[in-house]
Amino acid sequence: MTRYPVAIIGAGPAGLTAGYELIKRGIQSIVLEKSNLVGGISRTEMYKGYRFDIGGHRFFTKVPQVEQFWHEILDEEFIQVPRMSRIYYQGKFYNYPLSLFNALSNLGIINSFLILMSYLKAKLKAKLNLTSEPETFEEWVTDCFGDRLYRIFFKTYTEKVWGIPCNKIRADWAAQRIQGMSLKRAVINALFGSQNAKSLIKEFDYPILGPGMMWERAQELIEEKGGTVQLNTAVTRIERSGTRINSMTIEHNGETQKIEADQFISTMPVTALLHRLDPLPPPEVLAAAKGLKYRDFLIVSIIVDRDNLFPDNWIYIHSPEFKVGRIQNFKNWSAAMVPEAGKTCLGMEYFCSEGDDLWERSDEDLIKLATQEAIDLKSVFNREMFKTVR
Repeated sequence: MTRYPVAIIGAGPAGLTAGYELIKRGIQSIVLEKSNLVGGISRTEMYKGYRFDIGGHRFFTKVPQVEQFWHEILDEEFIQVPRMSRIYYQGKFYNYPLSLFNALSNLGIINSFLILMSYLKAKLKAKLNLTSEPETFEEWVTDCFGDRLYRIFFKTYTEKVWGIPCNKIRADWAAQRIQGMSLKRAVINALFGSQNAKSLIKEFDYPILGPGMMWERAQELIEEKGGTVQLNTAVTRIERSGTRINSMTIEHNGETQKIEADQFISTMPVTALLHRLDPLPPPEVLAAAKGLKYRDFLIVSIIVDRDNLFPDNWIYIHSPEFKVGRIQNFKNWSAAMVPEAGKTCLGMEYFCSEGDDLWERSDEDLIKLATQEAIDLKSVFNREMFKTVR
């Protein structure tokens, strides 16, 4: 049995940040990671020299301590990336953040007028107290933007991402996600711009080799100072006395080992953590944990024999006829992510839930799906997007 001052479960951003801050203060720790690389969902995978994120990860914060930490780790290896993203819906591309004249051009005069009327109708109903307090996402967004804009820009993408009908999502979630927004404010932002919200920034920091670079470097610094980051290590049992953790049982390279520590930090999912406790928590705690639902995510990376496809960092695919929810263009995050000239790497992102049709598909079927959807979108890309990169 080995004893450490601190044992940390998980080598994602939270676990490695804890390990790094502890080692700076002379406190040795061991960081245990189940997979074979660090970074969690902020890792950067590699295939034949191509690097791609598990989703896109911008580095932008208004918290000075966080920014200081990032630059302390990577310093000169950040690049400034111009932010460009758009929404694809029914054969049209809408700038995101909203550009008023682009939106009006795509929607047309009649549709724009109907959106305005829908918005005014919602505001009139609210002023006359004809609406009750919104209880669902659908009601909340409709009250803020009107029914017509809700159905065009909110309903399809939200349901694609979360796999839940908008009338089943709580209103307080919408208020937190779309804080302080209204059609009036959206129009003002579209006309004059805004730096007040993270979603509206025009550029961001990015590690030149992807976000995984940040956490790979954090691992190196921890180990240089005498700490331990142990990969391919599963925590199978966590022994406790009341609320006090005593030890953990781990499996590494087929061998079982017990670890003791003065302090324990866990960054694994709460549902997994509770089922590894010995003794188990009370039934009502396990029942509450079982009620927590996680939305899963798949990414299919496609290498394309073309130097430039489109100028965006990513594109939101709102159109419900496509299963893909978002497309990343990794070369537009950092050219160093794509090692071969004349090539581009796309990340076709699919939102799903464990056990559903997408989740159960084989790798071959997912590659076929992503390839076919990219082909189906190709004519749109050629018509609407390539003209912007000539």
